[in-house]
Amino acid sequence: MPGENLSRDEARERAALLSVDGYEVSLDLRSAVGEADGDPGGAGGGPRTFRSVTTIRFRCAEPGAAGFADLIAPEVTAVSLNGRDLDPAEVFDGARIALEDLAADNELIVDARCAYSRTGEGLHRFVDPEDGEVYLYTQYEPADARRVFANFEQPDLKAPFRFEVRAPEGWTVWSNGAGTLTDGVWRFAETKPISTYITCVVAGPYHYVTDSYERVFEDGTKLEIPLGAMCRKGLAPYFDADDIFLITKQGLDFFHDHFDYPYPFGKYDQAFVPEYNLGAMENPGMVTFREEYIFRGKVTRASYEGRANVVLHEMAHMWFGDLVTMEWWDDLWLKESFADFMGAFSLVGATRFTDGWITFANRRKAWAYRADQLPSTHPVTADIRDLQDAKLNFDGITYAKGASVLKQLVAYVGQDAFLEGARRYFKRNAYGNTRLGDLLSVLEETSGRDMGAWAAAWLQTAGVNALTPQTLLAADGRIAELAVVQEAPEAHPRLRPHRVAIGLYRRTEGGALERYARAEVDVDGPRTVVGELAGEQAPALVLVNDDDLTYCKIRFDETSLATLREGLGLLSDPLARALCWTALWNMTRDALLPAREFIELVLEFGGRESDIGVLQMLHAWAQSAAVHYTAPGRREETGRILARGASTRLQAAEAGSEHQLAWARFFARVAADGADLELLGGLLDGTVSLPGLEVDQELRWAFLESLAVHGVVGEKELAAELARDDTASGKRHQVRCLAARPSAAVKAQAWARLVESDALSNALVEATIAGFGQPSQRELLAPYAERYFAVIERVWEERSIQIGMDVVEGLFPSLVDTPETLAATDAWLTAHEDAAPALRRLVLESRDDLARTLRGQECDGAAR
Repeated sequence: MPGENLSRDEARERAALLSVDGYEVSLDLRSAVGEADGDPGGAGGGPRTFRSVTTIRFRCAEPGAAGFADLIAPEVTAVSLNGRDLDPAEVFDGARIALEDLAADNELIVDARCAYSRTGEGLHRFVDPEDGEVYLYTQYEPADARRVFANFEQPDLKAPFRFEVRAPEGWTVWSNGAGTLTDGVWRFAETKPISTYITCVVAGPYHYVTDSYERVFEDGTKLEIPLGAMCRKGLAPYFDADDIFLITKQGLDFFHDHFDYPYPFGKYDQAFVPEYNLGAMENPGMVTFREEYIFRGKVTRASYEGRANVVLHEMAHMWFGDLVTMEWWDDLWLKESFADFMGAFSLVGATRFTDGWITFANRRKAWAYRADQLPSTHPVTADIRDLQDAKLNFDGITYAKGASVLKQLVAYVGQDAFLEGARRYFKRNAYGNTRLGDLLSVLEETSGRDMGAWAAAWLQTAGVNALTPQTLLAADGRIAELAVVQEAPEAHPRLRPHRVAIGLYRRTEGGALERYARAEVDVDGPRTVVGELAGEQAPALVLVNDDDLTYCKIRFDETSLATLREGLGLLSDPLARALCWTALWNMTRDALLPAREFIELVLEFGGRESDIGVLQMLHAWAQSAAVHYTAPGRREETGRILARGASTRLQAAEAGSEHQLAWARFFARVAADGADLELLGGLLDGTVSLPGLEVDQELRWAFLESLAVHGVVGEKELAAELARDDTASGKRHQVRCLAARPSAAVKAQAWARLVESDALSNALVEATIAGFGQPSQRELLAPYAERYFAVIERVWEERSIQIGMDVVEGLFPSLVDTPETLAATDAWLTAHEDAAPALRRLVLESRDDLARTLRGQECDGAAR
């Protein structure tokens, strides 16, 4: 839509012109239930809408100038500027409201009909199939508040907000501030100055649990924060609010201890909502999460740790992002990198999940390493030209690489100096907006270090370096010289300064691999000699970046690699093991280690892995190695080996253990032949049992999906399972399983629903895509490679950006992994140089993954 994609230049011009004093937003949501004009389920056929009336008071630095407000709505019924009625047909183009002849002080009133969303953007409306109840919530990042009320949609035009909401009788409504119900209207306390994208409304018959947090500070002042947590009524039996409140209180204590700035937004509600596009969103006072963080079945400790990390990540945003906000999306890292780092920092420092840095090294940094090797990689401080760029930059660079770099920064300036810098940053910039220099200046004050060179190396250049040890032994078998070689990719040749620990490991009498020497050094330039380790006994393993102090890809010398092949599971330190696993996976993706060798290592040593989160990551990597990086001629055999190994380890796992559950889920994903499917079927119908393995509803769906993929069950059995689990979660599982069946007609139907129709909600789009692409169905998927390139530009133009991203990424023919598909991708890119940059970026990233796949297959094919 013209004007929908706000540019950075437009935002800067508007920020120089306007200052916003406040918003009053009135929403009438009574149309959310029952039949309504335009209801897709009723007579109108168009979108179901609600009334939105917005009053904005703002100042203009240049009286007489023109500007615009943002609004995406099917209809605007009235616009008034400074008491002057404007013709909506003349001033509203579907995305912007033109404002001419502005005064020094202005009042804009916009009366509109806005559309409920089914894509998770704006005000999302969800009907629970279990009981017919309707649930609403908003999701705005980066710029979808304009789908709910008229505003100036950019982060640096902060203002206080007052919301009032009319809702169906019996509903409860929540917003950022505390609310009261008077004469049928919910009225909410005025917020502090905040950005439009973190305002929030949640409404419906949610199950709501309360608690409170109290804190007495050293000066005797007392802080009381009302706590709330909510979910759909259908999930109430599974809602472990006590654990959520425990993590919340531990986090609030931790951040108050370290930030010296009391939580500034009054209450603290947390809503777990259906069909959510993100993991969570940091709306001050009203944090929203995807409801999958409420576990309907048995899950491992890693799931609880992951949820705790997200709770703490969002809480860190109350300071980094909400209290102090980046000026434009270029500096998105000022909130996301900090929240990602603080999530792990507080997880380890305040909760029962004291091994959180292992998860960080194994999962978060793996995400960053992948993103940093894509052609779309960018500096942590990015060049964000417009809102489409911003949407795509919620990525592994902004989150995980940024957090990794901040972990290094803490080591570089010292934890005390870092935290004191944060405290000064909050106090100086509270309720304002900042850029990179604002943070660096306070860190220079507190640390006494020049932050410019550090920022240039780590925040303003892209790419990941590889560090490889070189060990020369003397005649007596001791180390004559140990050096670290640093390399950079050709596209991003910058070599960086690294503070790293070098660990030397050897076998003990008991057979374990343990560290016997360690040196912490500064690696800078192409080759750095580690003098401290000269004279040490010859190591069986040299681990560069021991203790995970820097952000880099680890490589091994031949002796170390041989040691890992023979005894990776003998490493006694879980963090060292996690670092070695990540390094080996990077080598597999870089076509330096054959995929089948990586799979053999997982089957040999994965069963000994004590950290359940690391084991589950290994399962995901092993499956990816089998699907993408194994030579096509050996793919079927490798799949059988992987499935047989998973089955063996499942049956050998301790009864009732997390490892048993993890191996059961993995076995379901990789089951390959008749014996595997027979075992799954027996576990499903109860004719086979494993001691301690409870086949709950979530595990039943996992087994059913594999059986559906291989044609063992069909529509009838899946309908029966939905009748057994007639819930929103059950429906998503059923839709995924239906699309996974091995039938040309099934694939055609799924494709049509995704590409030719917009009837599916975002959650069902996600489920259909997940079912559509199955590795064992490459022949069925082959015809869609050509069709993909014929439709993606139209899909991008016609659908919302979230759905466009889902379809373009999810339907890329990655399983039609041939040179011909790579050539077709290149041909599309060449012929569409003028396509939307965000669309080209998605295709470029998929193209890079496909090229990497082909290199990996070549490496695997050349191996024994």
